[in-house]
This record gives sequence, structure tokens and C-alpha cells, in this order.
Amino acid sequence: MSRFKRTLLNLALSSVLVTSFGQTVWAQEQSKSNQEQINALYQQSNTALQEKRYAEAAENFSRVFSLNATINDAAYNAACAYALLGKPDQAFTWLEKAMQAGYLDVAHTKQDSDLNSLHSDSRWAALIAKMSEKNKYQARLWNSEVWATPYQTQLSEAQRLAGLSKFWSEVKYNFVYTKTLRDLDWDAVYLRYIPKVKAAKTTAEFYRILMEMCALLQDGHTNVYPPEALFDQFFSRLNISTELIEDRVIISQVHDAKLKQQGVMSGMEVTHVNQIPVQRYMERAQGSVISASTPQDRNLRLYGYQFLMGKINEKLHLTLRDATGQTHQASSTRISFTQLHGSGEGAFSWRMLRGNIAYVALNGFDDDTAAQEYLKAFPEISKAKAIIFDVRRNGGGNGDVGFRILQTLSASPFATSLASTRDYRPAERAWGRPERLHEFKAELEQPDTQHQFTGKVIVLTSPKTFSAAEDFAVAFDSMKRGILMGETTGGSTGQPLMISLPGGGMARICSKQDTYPDGKAFVGVGVRPHLVVSPTIADFRANRDTVLEAAIAEINK
Repeated sequence: MSRFKRTLLNLALSSVLVTSFGQTVWAQEQSKSNQEQINALYQQSNTALQEKRYAEAAENFSRVFSLNATINDAAYNAACAYALLGKPDQAFTWLEKAMQAGYLDVAHTKQDSDLNSLHSDSRWAALIAKMSEKNKYQARLWNSEVWATPYQTQLSEAQRLAGLSKFWSEVKYNFVYTKTLRDLDWDAVYLRYIPKVKAAKTTAEFYRILMEMCALLQDGHTNVYPPEALFDQFFSRLNISTELIEDRVIISQVHDAKLKQQGVMSGMEVTHVNQIPVQRYMERAQGSVISASTPQDRNLRLYGYQFLMGKINEKLHLTLRDATGQTHQASSTRISFTQLHGSGEGAFSWRMLRGNIAYVALNGFDDDTAAQEYLKAFPEISKAKAIIFDVRRNGGGNGDVGFRILQTLSASPFATSLASTRDYRPAERAWGRPERLHEFKAELEQPDTQHQFTGKVIVLTSPKTFSAAEDFAVAFDSMKRGILMGETTGGSTGQPLMISLPGGGMARICSKQDTYPDGKAFVGVGVRPHLVVSPTIADFRANRDTVLEAAIAEINK
């Protein structure tokens, strides 16, 4: 698919020098007017491309690029639109313009289905080769090919120290939360970890050390990932799903046939692992490598996503307690993460509940599916007296997907999160001036005038609500359109910067800070619901959804 992202535009026009106060004000107003025009046009172009109005999308993306030639995504998306129109000459022209403007994402370009019609053209291979060469040259500054070393069971000491140094330096200059770096004394952390890295006897040990170092930053969007060759050593687990309910680890699903034969079932509590109390076991096994922004984020990872993770084929003994208080014993071995049972939930589903209430599950914003399916079903959904949007299992993706849905709930423009990044200027550092934050221009989302719902709305949240789903919750909260209900969200969002590490590993570093439109923090805190309702073990075992039932009761009050 095409390059969709929330492009925050800043025109160079605002820096033009003028000689009088009146001219300055006029230039600033003109710059503001032009920037708003470009923002609106870019959003219109995105919508046109998503709705397969390719000719309109091609024309509008071309206009955006003519107004600001630094927006290489606009040129790339114009190429996509022309390719989908069956106009290869224009598509290649705009791909060339995008490349000249700095668009060098070779991997995305090669797999983008919008450009499939160009693959058989003799110009395609030449364009990819040219883009690849440019990308390699540009990468020498920040992510040279020298880091793409093959996996080895034991990396050399030089490679390990280089990997440590790269992670330390990239965090030092790109991690947006500089107060954390000062509080930790990040340089002192680096010095403390040098002997640990030198002593690492295997690549797996080296990566665990980096993961521990990363966890000190306490940010859910900043992580170290080992090479794929080590995934089974780090990410294998029992084939069960668990949740922390009322501070107890409850099995939500059993996918392992052997555990089922031993009487293990949904609703049972895990009390011990290998005769060790479950909380103590998990703290020992995973506590030091959990990168989390909030206590609820950390608990979710420890007792949900990363519960019992470790080496493949290792046997674990579980002590379980059923609803009557009776104790049971069961054993199983970890299996590869590739064999684990998925959630089975799609990005979107909906149903009409009793009392003419539409229940809309938005389980992911990874692609445009949730917005497209919602708008497709809108004629039926809009007949309801109220809508309950459920983002309790939404881990994020692209914020624009959620905003397209919110556009149907307001007849007026609405604000989304404020975003900022570090504005590091070496010369100003030399002059002794403090580093500042660059605040991106706030954008207002425009209403969808063709689809409008005016009834009651409730949004359900939980600690599993992360990232772009939190952006959705923040915007909804700011709209004053309805009630947030459930539990506080995970409290982690931002733009990750991806870097390569020796041996095939990688890391991501949070480079963007997001807040409410008025500046109120939610990263490191979570989006707090207006009405707090938490699941109960009794309801879970009775197959009742505590939070959903509370929402229905609230609507029917």
C-alpha cells in the first residue's frame, strides 16, 4: 500500500526575512495559510487514494509536492496513483521525483502492491537499482551496511562493543525524553555496561544485556530485539493465553491439547511455576528486560504478552487453582513462537446488541481495514441509538485509521494529539544554549460530512490499548463526544526510530512525544477513563464481560 502517515508540514516560507513589521505579519499569515492549504490537500489526497479515486489522488498529491517539494511521500503517492490508473510513464516520472526529494525506502517500494503494474516494465529494475545505491550512500551517515553483520553464536568483542556504543549513542541523540536520560545519567549507564558486554559469552547473553540496558529507559516504544536466529531462545512459550485480573494470573484460553488432557481450562489461576510463586518467577525470568512506560503496561507484558517466555522445549510445571479453590498440577513444554495460537480476532467486527446498541470492535489500526469496514457498515450502524467502540485489544498502528472513524462523530473539526521531537542543534550546544523541543504544527481533523452519527457514544479502553489506539482515545476525550469507560490505557505511543545492530538484531527508539491537545501528558500515565470499570474473576469465569455490561447499563440509564 502507499505511504500513509500523519505528515506534519512545516513550510520554509516562514523563515523568509522581511524588512518591516507589517511585511513580517503578512508573511507569517501567508505561511500559515499555505501550510493549512497543504495539510488539507494532503488529507484529501489520502482519502481519494483510499477510496480508489486515483485520478483525483494523482492530481492532488502532485499539487502538494509542487507547493512543498520536501514532502517526498506526496511524490511517491502520486506515483502509486498513476500506476493504479495504468499510466506507467507518469508513475516512473513521479517515482524519480520522490527519489530526488529523498524518498529511498527500497523495501517498501519493492513490496508495494500499488506499483505491481510497473514490475514488468524494463525501467523498474533500473529504478530499484538506482534507489538502492542512493539508499546505501545516504545510510552511511546513520545506518551503514557495516552493521549488517551475519548472525554468529558468539559475536566478537569488537562487534559487541560497537553494538553497545551504537545503541547508547542513538538513544543519547534521539530518545525524546531527555529528563529520563539526565535522571539515569545515560553516559554513566554506558560505562557501567561496557564490562558486562565484554564479559558476555554468547550473542544471546549480549542481547539480553542490551535489553536490560534498554529497560532502564522505561518506555514501551523503545526496545531491543535479538536476531531472528535467537527468537526461539527468547520468545518461545506455553501455548496458553493469560490475563492479570484482580492482580491474579488467570488463564483465558488453552490451546495446548496435552494441557487440556491434564484438566487445564479457562478461568483457572496460575499460582506457582516450578514451585515458585508466579509473580516471583516472572520477575526473575523477565522483570529486568521489560521495557514499559507504566505499571499497567509492565504488568500486561509480564503476565500477558511475555508470560513464561524463554527457551524452546524447556518443561515448566504449573500449580493451578480452580473456582472452588482446589489445587491442580500440570506440566508442558515451551513451543516456538511461530506455532503459538493467534488471537483469531480481525481488525474490525460489529453486531447490534439488544436495545438497539451497536457494538463496534476496533482491534487494530495496522492497515486501513478497520476504517474501511466501519464506513462500509455505517448505514446499518448509524441506525442504532448508541455506539460502543471497543479498543480494549487494540495495540495501535496508524492513527489516521482511527481518526477516519472519529470523523463520523463530529460535525466540527476536532483536535488530535500534540506532537514534538528534539530540536538538537550542534552550534547552539557549542554556544551553551539549552536544547529545545520542536513542536509540530497541530492539525484539525475535518468531519466526514457524508457519514454522521449523533447518538450516544462510549469508548471502552484497557491496558492493552496502546499507541495509535491511545491517539484515538485522546482525540475522542478531547472532542467531548461521549464517555471513556473501562481501565487506564497502556500509556505508550510515539514514533519509533529503527536501527540495526550487529548479528542481525535491531532496536527501536521513541523519537516523538505526544500529549493531549492542551499539553496534558498521557505517555507514562495512560488515558484515564471517565468511568473506571475493571473485569472481575467471577464475571470472567461466568463468561460475562464486566466492562461491556457496565457500558450497556450506562446507555440505558
